[in-house]
Amino acid sequence: MFNLYVPPKKTTKLNLLIFSILHPQSDNNMTQHEVRVYPSKEYLAKEDQLAYKLAKTAIYDAPISPEVEDMVINRMIDNASVAIASFGRTPVINARAQALGHTRSSQGGNIFGLPNDIKVHAEWAAWANCVAVRELDYHDTFLAADYSHPADSIPAVLAVAQQKQKSGKELLKGIIASYEIHVNLVKGICLHEHKIDHVGHLCPAQAAGVATLIGCDVDTTYQAIQQALHTSISTRQSRKGEISSWKAYVPAHGAKLAIEAVDRAMRGEKSPSPIYEGEDSVIAWILGGKNAKYYVPLPTFGDEKRAILETYTKEHSAEYQSQALIDLAFRMKNKVDNLGDIHSILIETSHHTHYVIGTGANDPQKMDPHASRETLDHSIMYIFAVALHDGKWHHVDSYTKEKANTPSVIDIWHKIKTIEDPRWTALYHDQDPDKKAFGGKVIITMKDGSTIIDELERANAHPAGARPFTRKEYIQKFLTLTDGLISTDESNRFLDVVQNLSNLSGAHLAELNVQVKSEIFDKYPEMQNGIF
Repeated sequence: MFNLYVPPKKTTKLNLLIFSILHPQSDNNMTQHEVRVYPSKEYLAKEDQLAYKLAKTAIYDAPISPEVEDMVINRMIDNASVAIASFGRTPVINARAQALGHTRSSQGGNIFGLPNDIKVHAEWAAWANCVAVRELDYHDTFLAADYSHPADSIPAVLAVAQQKQKSGKELLKGIIASYEIHVNLVKGICLHEHKIDHVGHLCPAQAAGVATLIGCDVDTTYQAIQQALHTSISTRQSRKGEISSWKAYVPAHGAKLAIEAVDRAMRGEKSPSPIYEGEDSVIAWILGGKNAKYYVPLPTFGDEKRAILETYTKEHSAEYQSQALIDLAFRMKNKVDNLGDIHSILIETSHHTHYVIGTGANDPQKMDPHASRETLDHSIMYIFAVALHDGKWHHVDSYTKEKANTPSVIDIWHKIKTIEDPRWTALYHDQDPDKKAFGGKVIITMKDGSTIIDELERANAHPAGARPFTRKEYIQKFLTLTDGLISTDESNRFLDVVQNLSNLSGAHLAELNVQVKSEIFDKYPEMQNGIF
């Protein structure tokens, strides 16, 4: 159990002792792999390196249960939902325009929203589609020692599958592999502690998924994973202070790097090695240093890859730690007779929520009515205020400049403070997926001194929440977010195709694209003032 924010000098001994107690070498068919720095004079065989073990895990053939296949389909529906909903947003328009500067005459990747006969190079299709999926901060999440949005791998694997005309079954295996690598890296290695952005786990997972899809051998996959990690390290400034649209581009940048890494590895190119354990490696100089040890869990060779079942999507378009608190705000609104009579609001929550999206971040932008949407969706003070004020949440309306500048919203917003409570931090790090929780306790103090107190451990849509998302809810989210943007026929067509994923031939993977109405496409012309 790693505390994400313990200063680096304090991370190794105490946390590793706790971890070793909680994590025996084999737990629930998962094997813990120790990862540390090896001086150049201390030889580490390729087969003992983490990147090689990740490669072996990604590509080995394993049974796929119906529940895992169903969840992959759910996440493909989820990605399509949020990608189409963001079709007209500026970052998505710009990413799409860049991709259209790299068209192909025949086989290529498709771009969400555009006609299927438009093909672009796979890495550029992944670029455009990753931005579209990520823009609204509205798809799946996994939180452990670090943070992640594992569905960010799907556009990369899908684009390459379309270009190489792989089958639906091969696509399924690639997506499952990317989830397995991503989730288990997030369990074992904390990037945020060292202010490294979580694309450092995403890009190797994207490379692993693409390599698995194509059918690369273990050595090629190993080299691709190492290249992907080496080229994708960046800082978390993209999620600090005045957050910009680059937050939506980060997974797209990883996707391009990953696809190019696999391409180079397939041509026989090698990588910096060992990328995790080397004397001048990522761990040695960017993460915990030469004395650090990490433990990454991986399934026993041959076992089913089930990591996707531990992930969870969002019912509301906002940072995941706000999901339960939005639900709680809805519930508490019914207990407050007059919002103007509120004196103060205290949110007791986890370390992450307090220090990243709460007042513990010490970011004045999180309290600024003129802040960007990307900043506001990482401000629990703003999010809770709007949810309490409106009793509802909308991926567009809840973030408008008018909403952020509404005096009654600002009045509530500026009365909110967050603090860390060890109980909520412990729940955040619980190793049991059914006990792990990302909620909080809210104390509303009224001007007459009375208090209204309530708490919620996990979002209603969480697998262990009050109303877990099932296929029905994923489809409803799709229908809601695409309403008015695509035709009924197109909606029905896509839902029929995606739910038949494992039976699709390579020639039919383009049908996993969703095309917007022609009038919607014409409404958002591609901008032509770039280089491409």
